[in-house]
Amino acid sequence: MSARLMKKVLNEQHHLPQHVSEEEEEEEEENDSEPITRSSINPFDLLNDQDSEPENQGDELASANETLANYDDKEVSSSLKSTAEVSTSNPKSKKKKKKKNKDSAVANKMGDDEELELILEDLSLNAISSAEQPVSTKDRNKSVKQQATSILQVDPKYLNAENELRRIFGSKVVKSFESSNQASSSRQIRGVRGRVHYNLRKSVLVNPSDNWVRCDDSLSMQFLEIKNGYNYFRYVHSPSYSQSQRAFEAAKAINDLNGIASILQHRPYHIDSLLTMAEYFAVLGEQQMSADAIAKCLYALECAWHPIFNPLQGNCQLKFKHDTNKPIFTALFTHMKNLDRRGCHRSALEVCKLLLLLDSDDPMGAIFCIDYFALRAEEYAWLEMFSEEYKSDNSIWLFPNFSFSLAICRFYLERKGCEDDCMNAEKSSSSDLMKQALMLHPSVIKKLVAKVPLKDRTWTDILKHTFFRSDQTGIPSQDHLINIYVERNYLMWRLPDLQKLLGGAANLVIETLESNKSEVKDWACVRKEAYSSEKNEYGHLLVSDFSDSLSSIPRENFQQFMGVPRMMEEGMQDENQFANLPGNGHAPRGVANRNALAVLFESMLPWVTYEDRDDVEPDDNQHDDHRQDNQ
Repeated sequence: MSARLMKKVLNEQHHLPQHVSEEEEEEEEENDSEPITRSSINPFDLLNDQDSEPENQGDELASANETLANYDDKEVSSSLKSTAEVSTSNPKSKKKKKKKNKDSAVANKMGDDEELELILEDLSLNAISSAEQPVSTKDRNKSVKQQATSILQVDPKYLNAENELRRIFGSKVVKSFESSNQASSSRQIRGVRGRVHYNLRKSVLVNPSDNWVRCDDSLSMQFLEIKNGYNYFRYVHSPSYSQSQRAFEAAKAINDLNGIASILQHRPYHIDSLLTMAEYFAVLGEQQMSADAIAKCLYALECAWHPIFNPLQGNCQLKFKHDTNKPIFTALFTHMKNLDRRGCHRSALEVCKLLLLLDSDDPMGAIFCIDYFALRAEEYAWLEMFSEEYKSDNSIWLFPNFSFSLAICRFYLERKGCEDDCMNAEKSSSSDLMKQALMLHPSVIKKLVAKVPLKDRTWTDILKHTFFRSDQTGIPSQDHLINIYVERNYLMWRLPDLQKLLGGAANLVIETLESNKSEVKDWACVRKEAYSSEKNEYGHLLVSDFSDSLSSIPRENFQQFMGVPRMMEEGMQDENQFANLPGNGHAPRGVANRNALAVLFESMLPWVTYEDRDDVEPDDNQHDDHRQDNQ
């Protein structure tokens, strides 16, 4: 670099403050005449500018810029900003304009960032101020519903009973059991044309069997409204489905099971008919057939879901007051009990959550059995959290089931040695919770002694006390809920550890009452306050619905419906009653002139088929056999 050019650059740097004001005025005039636009520097323009100058002058310019950068590091920031705006020749003036546009773009970006920070700061201040303001009743109720929804969040992977069986028994055991069932089915299928397999849609609630037929669109769901953050829906029947529904009501009025079975021959997914036959199969002792009918019912109900209906998220409501919505509650409640009988308590717990999510009014009384499934599934921490967050009040512990189940829950948490729970001084011990439960519901202990049963001499001594002598409290609602609790949860009290806990708490109650007899009157006032109504508010809930016991008739009476010639002739129905149903057509081949119940029973078997329809999609292995049969 030449000394002359270096001296010139340093001289301009020295006289810079004298020219700053003049250059600013010139720039303001240029800004007024020309709009400022954000532009990026094109490196190829710089190459063109450098090519237009002599080679030695370009080298000198680069060296001058490098020296100038080192010199500017020692100057103040204001001098550095002013240096970028100074130029002495045409190429340098072009570079100055590009540098100015770049600085303006950076300044605009910094301004946008500052503006964004101000907006965020303003929002944070608004959030703090709103948090300081008192919460309205409407907002409080909305937050309560959101908390209840979050605690009732349904996990779809636990809805599958097969997954739970694999977790309990292992995959090898389940696979061997399934293979043995398939082998027995293959032996039965000899000499009988096998069922045609359909491509069925996947389901969340149940696993559809391969031999089920496809579900039609005669049952659908209608969106009603959005209220308080919830989407409300109801099921809708098509004209053809309504005609089948009227035929069902006529057959039900005269207790005609053959007529109901005939409806299922023409409409395999008629919900009310499936529910009726499921109950009938259960009475006959055929629990697997009953469970299959309930599974078909749930599959048809799920296929009719609205595209935006997702009950697992907790923002959808199906009110029980609509007649078309009632079958899904009955089907889910029965499915929940079937899962419990299979030992799939975690799956039953998820279905119980779903019942509470679908209708916040809980028409099926799911709140009175959710504690049982949580204890059987060993979800102790979740049960305590549920009792604290559900409806955001502590009234739930006044129910008999939660009074005793929370004490059991605390007992198992203490045994596990949970550090967070044991170190929390605010939470009572299991013994104190059990003592409170007995003081509030004293008649439970006598009912448990008779139901479990408890035959030890200790219980005889406890029942001699006047406080535990009666099995009635005199309050209809409380007595009814106690009967439901004992019927549902009595199996829990067959464990020796829980019997010891109950006996110890009962002795503490006796000691407390002997030292302070006024406790009896105080707890009597609590009971009257908790159950103030003189009528039974829960009379619509049957105790038998919460029972594990099943009534059945002898198996030899069941055989008469499986195709005895006399029953076929006497129970033959008029097929013309259902032949003209829209979209159904005639009965399948092999069904005509046969007893409807016998055909229905046989249709539940996976190795028997009566289907002969045009919409059948057979599997690849059965395609040739099916074509030969049609020929």
